[in-house]
Amino acid sequence: MKTTMELFPVSKEINVSAFYFKNGVAAMKSFPKQIELDNTQVSFADGLSYLVQKGQQIVRLFDMTDGNNTYRLRHVGNQWTLVGMRAGI
Repeated sequence: MKTTMELFPVSKEINVSAFYFKNGVAAMKSFPKQIELDNTQVSFADGLSYLVQKGQQIVRLFDMTDGNNTYRLRHVGNQWTLVGMRAGI
């Protein structure tokens, strides 16, 4: 039985309108708290962050949840992209 759902691809530039901070191992880490998506504010309850190296470029990915849906965000430089979404079960 499959317990995970596929990520629905979106690939849309977004604006992060608020952040929150967590204590990491060596330093504080910032996470998106709220995004603007299709003229709607989406607020996140929790999330995970990880780094991916793509050649010489470091890409920061976030899997964030609003308590129901999961949103995968990509942050490169000053650009934020909604990579995909997964509907809550």
